[in-house]
Amino acid sequence: MKIEHLAIWVDDLEKMKDFYRDYFNFNNSELYHNPKRGFTSYFLSFKDETTRIELMHMENIDNAVQKRGFSKGFAHFAITVGTKNHVNQLTERLRKDGYTVESEPRTTGDGYYESAIADPEGNYVELLAG
Repeated sequence: MKIEHLAIWVDDLEKMKDFYRDYFNFNNSELYHNPKRGFTSYFLSFKDETTRIELMHMENIDNAVQKRGFSKGFAHFAITVGTKNHVNQLTERLRKDGYTVESEPRTTGDGYYESAIADPEGNYVELLAG
């Protein structure tokens, strides 16, 4: 068994696709559009990986008022970005580009070297060395 994909509802599909493509080198599928439902999506994947992220948009999706990642339900996902130096560099690049750094680079109690950022729509994303 394996996780095939995780799905995230988004407000701005193109902005979110560009963010993950530009900062994390994801490849994206062609835009899928179901006009009957008003649904659009992209699948994101790394070149040699089979687990994907699906970014989905539909106008009538409820927008929770709580801070994402700090309430019950889906909390975060983690992307391995390379070495500790890669974690540090990407964290600083994202900070410089105006994204929120939720957790500074550090070694966690369970031994991971990581930082965490909020993507353009507030999803909590950990950046891991590995």
